[in-house]
Amino acid sequence: MSTFSWMAWTTPTALFFVAVFGMLALMTVISARSPSVARKGLLPISTTRGDRLYIGLISTAFIFIFWFALTDASPLGASALGVVWLTLVLRWG
Repeated sequence: MSTFSWMAWTTPTALFFVAVFGMLALMTVISARSPSVARKGLLPISTTRGDRLYIGLISTAFIFIFWFALTDASPLGASALGVVWLTLVLRWG
């Protein structure tokens, strides 16, 4: 019996976690090579790259929660909206 047999791993779930861990690894490498400087952008607070990644991921989770609560439409719409929002926060946040 596998240790993770109780988990319902699907391909989209696995891809999601691979993407999140990949972003965290990439941010670690980037921060080691070029330390982040806090700046104020789109968000009303001064943030570093890591702050913007965290804020972007948490707010994308809320986009999905509201999407599922308010509509029966395909979650691909929430995915598209989440990618756009995360890109905005990371680039101009």
